[in-house]
Amino acid sequence: MGIVSEQFVSLFVPPHELELDCGAKLGPIRVAYETYGKLTPEKDNAILLLHALSGDHHAAGYYTPHDRKPGWWDNFVGPGKAFDTDRFFVICSNCIGGCRGTTGPSSINPETQKPYGLSFPFITIKDMVNVQKGLIDRLGIKRLLCAAGGSMGGMQALQWAVSYPGAVHCVIPIATTAIHSAQNIALNEVGRQAIVADPNWKNGDYYDSEPPSRGLAVARMVGHISYLSDQSMHEKFGRRLQNRDRVSFNLLTDFQVESYLQYQGASFTQRFDANSYLYITKALDYFDLSEGRRSLIEALQGVKARFLVIAFSSDWLYPPYQSKEIVKALKMNGIPVSFCKIKSDYGHDAFLLECDQQTEMIRGFLNNLSKESLTYAI
Repeated sequence: MGIVSEQFVSLFVPPHELELDCGAKLGPIRVAYETYGKLTPEKDNAILLLHALSGDHHAAGYYTPHDRKPGWWDNFVGPGKAFDTDRFFVICSNCIGGCRGTTGPSSINPETQKPYGLSFPFITIKDMVNVQKGLIDRLGIKRLLCAAGGSMGGMQALQWAVSYPGAVHCVIPIATTAIHSAQNIALNEVGRQAIVADPNWKNGDYYDSEPPSRGLAVARMVGHISYLSDQSMHEKFGRRLQNRDRVSFNLLTDFQVESYLQYQGASFTQRFDANSYLYITKALDYFDLSEGRRSLIEALQGVKARFLVIAFSSDWLYPPYQSKEIVKALKMNGIPVSFCKIKSDYGHDAFLLECDQQTEMIRGFLNNLSKESLTYAI
C-alpha cells in the first residue's frame, strides 16, 4: 500500500452518547481509522477489517519510508491482494477501549480532564461493533460489502452479522469462536492478575508515573504462548540455548524460547496500555454470541449475510471445532456458508502468517458474491 495516513472522527457527541452493554453512556468517542482504495459513487464496495486484541487500525502500508514494519495485515491488503484495493474500499478502525487513537482508559475524560483509568466503563464486543457502525454511518455507507477479521476481529465480524443483519453483505470470520471458553477466560485472567499485581499499576491510576510494564510484559508472554503451537515452538526454538554452551543452573536466561518471550513482552509494553489490556480481555471473556438466546442456532436466525469461515489445524486457542459449530448453526438456518480448515503448524497466529491459501479462499469468495449459492465444504 505504500505510505498511508490515519484519520480521526468524533462520534456519539453529547447529548447523543452511546449506551453501552454495561448500562453506562459514553461520549464523545474519538475513533482512529485508516482507509485504503477508493469508495465507489454508489458506496457499495466497502470492506471493514476488524483487528485482534493486540492490533489496531494500521492494517496495511507504512506511515513513513523509515518504518521498520508495515500494518498488521499488509500481506492481505493492497492492489491484487486478498482485499484488492483496486476493487474495494477497505476500512480498519481501532476498537473502543484501545490505546491507539480510539477512546479508551488512557484517554482524557472530558469531565475531569484526567485519564479515565478505571473510571472508564466496561465494554463488550457488541459495543465495539456499535462504534464501528457509527463510523460507517458517518462515512455514508449504508451496507458493507464485507466484514472480516481474525481472532477478536472474527468475533466482531460475527457480531456485525447479528447486530446489523441488513448492513453487511458477507462475513469472513477467521480463527475465531462464537463464545469464549473457560480455558480462554483462564488464560486471560492470568494475564490480568500479572498486571494488577505489578506495584506500578496503582489501581489503574499510573498515567503520571511509571506504568506497570513488568505485569503487562508477563501478560503478553502468557498470551503469546497461546498464539503458537507445540510444533511451531519446537521448530523455531526446540531446547536450543541462548548465548551459552550449557545451562547456567540459576535464574539466568538459558533457552532461546525464554529470550524470545522476554523480547515479545518488553516490546509490547512500548505500544500498548495495561488498562486497555484489562478492558479488552474482559470484553473477550464476556463474548457469547448466543447470550439471551437458547442456542447459537437461534442467535443466527435473523442473519442475512453469506459466510466464509476459516480455521487452522494447529490453533488450540480457538480450535477448528469451534468454527465448525458456527458453520453448523449457519447451515441449520439455511445461511450460505463456505468452510475451510487450513493445515498449518503456526497455531493461532496462522491467520496472520498463512497468506497464500487464505488469499486464494478470500479472493475466490469475494469474486463469487454475485452467485446465488456458495460451495459447502466441511
